[in-house]
Amino acid sequence: MNDLPVILFDGVCNLCSGSVQFIIKHDPTHRFRFASLQGEFGRQVLEKYQLPVTEFGSFILLENDTIYTKSSAALRVVKKLSGLWSVLYGFIIIPPFIRNAVYDLVARNRYQWFGKKEACWIPTPGLKGLFID
Repeated sequence: MNDLPVILFDGVCNLCSGSVQFIIKHDPTHRFRFASLQGEFGRQVLEKYQLPVTEFGSFILLENDTIYTKSSAALRVVKKLSGLWSVLYGFIIIPPFIRNAVYDLVARNRYQWFGKKEACWIPTPGLKGLFID
């Protein structure tokens, strides 16, 4: 696999799938790759970094063999998006325990607030190359 950063996401979560589509739209150079946490690659990453393999409550960024989770992962991603979205990286100055408390609140309620799919979102043929599995 190449050295591009990989975003691992909950493939059945509407919010998560919507976030992936948002990132793709604002990443014109296609610097990110994507993988569902429920897929084989996602499971391998979770096992390698000793993260829970049955709980998918965190957005994960794998970059240069380092794992970033929750708000730190999300902020590192927006920093690299086109447009003014990178300004949101300024929230990194907020202590992680505060950022992650907000993140955890949304993560705990994401299925109730945004819904859940029966199966993982499948990218269009044109986007399939951005996905690992």
